[in-house]
Amino acid sequence: MDYIFELTLKVRDYECDLQGIVNNANYQHYLEHTRHEFLASIGVSFAELHKQGVDPVVARINMAFKTPLKSGDEFVSKLYLKKEGIKYVFYQDIFRRHDHKMVVKASVETVCVVNGRLSDSRLFDDLFADYL
Repeated sequence: MDYIFELTLKVRDYECDLQGIVNNANYQHYLEHTRHEFLASIGVSFAELHKQGVDPVVARINMAFKTPLKSGDEFVSKLYLKKEGIKYVFYQDIFRRHDHKMVVKASVETVCVVNGRLSDSRLFDDLFADYL
């Protein structure tokens, strides 16, 4: 894969369930945080977008769990993206840092809502041009 962004994070105790592994819902938080950090790295602020009436939203997410993370594990969350029609699809993979084992493989389909209406966003076409 030609990843365009990566972020290293560490599992916190409270993200784990009684089995001692990261609760499945927390992986969505990791994926979302990675997308937001990617956007911040290219100068995009969600708060500013919203003030302008532009809201990128998740339309669909698919996650395949491969290897569990445990408290204290460091991991690397990586992404690349493609445009499919009006959707931007973020392909995101999480790897355990010490052995590079794949933890989660995900695809996240996002769409843009402009002033309350589903829209093809020229803004994101321009912002993502170097990454598509």
